[in-house]
Amino acid sequence: MVTTVNTLEAKTHLSRLIALAEAGEDVIVARAGRPVVKLVPVAPHDRREFGFEDFDIGPSHPFFDALPPEELAAWE
Repeated sequence: MVTTVNTLEAKTHLSRLIALAEAGEDVIVARAGRPVVKLVPVAPHDRREFGFEDFDIGPSHPFFDALPPEELAAWE
């Protein structure tokens, strides 16, 4: 079902119109009888977990190995 309202009604009843859009109804806001915007719900997104991936980066990780002599020379 489509609900079409004018801008004044949309301003007055915005909470109700948002609830209709969240329930899956198409809500069109018109100015002078001409449709100008459509209210649609925003798709929910997954919450991200804060933290690090499950991997070990201890002192034995290759990241901590000494640089090869040619790379070390480029930094000097």
